[in-house]
Amino acid sequence: MDLNHGGFAGLLLFGLLAAGANLLGGFVLIRSGAHRLGERFLKYLVALGAGFMLAAIFIEIVPESVRLWTANLEGESAAESVIGAMTLLLGGYLLIQLFEHTIAPHFHFGAETHPESFMKPSAAYTAVGGLWIHTFFDGVSIAAAFLVDFKVGLLVFVAILLHKMPEGFTVASIMLASGRSTRTALWATAAIGAATLAGVIVVALVSSRIESAVSYALPFSAGVTLYVAASDLIPEVNHKEERNPIVSIVVFVGVALFYLLHKLIEG
Repeated sequence: MDLNHGGFAGLLLFGLLAAGANLLGGFVLIRSGAHRLGERFLKYLVALGAGFMLAAIFIEIVPESVRLWTANLEGESAAESVIGAMTLLLGGYLLIQLFEHTIAPHFHFGAETHPESFMKPSAAYTAVGGLWIHTFFDGVSIAAAFLVDFKVGLLVFVAILLHKMPEGFTVASIMLASGRSTRTALWATAAIGAATLAGVIVVALVSSRIESAVSYALPFSAGVTLYVAASDLIPEVNHKEERNPIVSIVVFVGVALFYLLHKLIEG
C-alpha cells in the first residue's frame, strides 16, 4: 500500500473499522437484554478468530517476515539472516505475557469474564491498561501487514477483526463488574478502539520516514498476534469446549475460512 497515493487514508479506514468493532462489542454487552445473546454469539467468534489468526500467522505473516529478512543475503545463510526476525517475534509474544500476567495479572480475555476478580476499580483499570497495549499492537499488525502487501494486510485485518468484538465485550464487562457506570464502560471501550487506531498511525508515520521499519514491525506484531491466538483465545475455546464441543470445531472452520479467503484474494 503506497502511502503517497491514498495509502495513508486506506490504513486509517481499516484502523477505524477495527476500532469500530471494539465499540460494537461493548455496545452488545451494554445494550439492555443483549448480554446473554452476546455471550452465545461471541464464544463462536472467539473460536473462529483463533483458527483464522493462527493460519494467518503461519501461512502469511511469518513467511513474509522471512522474505523481508532474506531479500538481500550477503555471505550468510538464510537461517542466520532470520535470527533477528525470530527474536522480534519472540519479543512480541513475551511483551504481551509481561503486560497480561505481570503488570496486569487480573486480566482475562474472552467472552466470559469473572466479576469477582474486578470489584476493585484499580484492578479494572489495570486490566484495561493491559488491553490497551494489546489493541495498540493490533493496529501495528494491521498497518505493518498492509505496508508489506495489500493481500497480506487484508488477511491480517480480517483475522484481527474477528476478535475485536470480544475485546470490546471484555472491556465493558470488566468496567461494569468493578461498579463503573455504563458511560464509563463505553469510554473504556472507546479507549481500546483508539489504541488500535494509534497503532496504525504510528507504524504508517514511522515507515514513511524509516524505510526498514516494516521489516521490524511485522515479525514483532506476529509475536503479539501469536500470543493472542495461542495463549488468550485457544485456552478460552478449550474452556468453552467442556460444555459445547462444537466451539472447538469452529477453530478448524476458522483455519478453513483463512485458506478460502487466501485463495479468493490470490485469484
